[in-house]
Amino acid sequence: MTVETDTGRLKSEADEPGWEVDPDDEWGIAVITTVGRQLKLRREAVGMRAAEFGTVVGYGEDMVYKIEGGKRIPRQEYLDRADEALEAGGLISAAWEDVKKVRYPKKVRELGKLEAKAVEIGVYECNIVAGLLQTPEHARALMGARQPPYSPDDLERMVAARLARQSVFERDPAPSIHFVLEEAPLRRQVGGTMVWRQQLERLLEVGRLHNVTLQVMPTNTDAHPGLDGRIELLKFQDGTAVGRSDGAFNGRPITDPKQLRVVELRYGTIRAQALSPRESLAFIENLLGET
Repeated sequence: MTVETDTGRLKSEADEPGWEVDPDDEWGIAVITTVGRQLKLRREAVGMRAAEFGTVVGYGEDMVYKIEGGKRIPRQEYLDRADEALEAGGLISAAWEDVKKVRYPKKVRELGKLEAKAVEIGVYECNIVAGLLQTPEHARALMGARQPPYSPDDLERMVAARLARQSVFERDPAPSIHFVLEEAPLRRQVGGTMVWRQQLERLLEVGRLHNVTLQVMPTNTDAHPGLDGRIELLKFQDGTAVGRSDGAFNGRPITDPKQLRVVELRYGTIRAQALSPRESLAFIENLLGET
């Protein structure tokens, strides 16, 4: 069966931009190279030429060569159609579990892995709503404002990567998660009134989870250690930790206990100055009531 685009053309790079492999992502390159090699071997084993195979799965010959050569990240639909065309019995389709992770930027993927292992997560965010708390619409509007802008495909990849990190709320046992958000970003109607309201409702939903503490730092407060930028602290079961503060140690991730104490002190001071969790939820409810 031949699958084509709505205009009758086989899909090309013009239809699916932005699915290149990050040249600095060694693991990602290894995954895509291995998947591409397996696709090529199976295609050749059944005696199909690249052009013929491309017609069957709905992609141009050039795209087939690039995917088989490990130069392009295949979409799930490509793998599913290839599995059917090559009668692979689900083996090619199963590769999507690894391939989909390569779609996400290396830094985001590494952060997601750390968050997935942490037993305690602390985040202070000064300019935006923390990524772990963003709705899809809010994230899309926020990232859509980037300059230079993302391509439409890259934008969706970035949004998907951010949302994938939110699986941390579904973990069992649940980690202890603390957020401190500045008042100003909560008042900024990113994406319009409806998107803004949905974002505030999401904050209330997450803030009421038994393992989550959500605090708001009011604008009319004294100076505090977070004015230099965001802070994140991750603590693990074995007693180790990773921290990062925009205003300390050049903003790089740190694991040294002495340096971690500095970041912990900053974060603890911020939490002490912010509204209590109960006051914070009431504050957000009042913001909702203003619309």
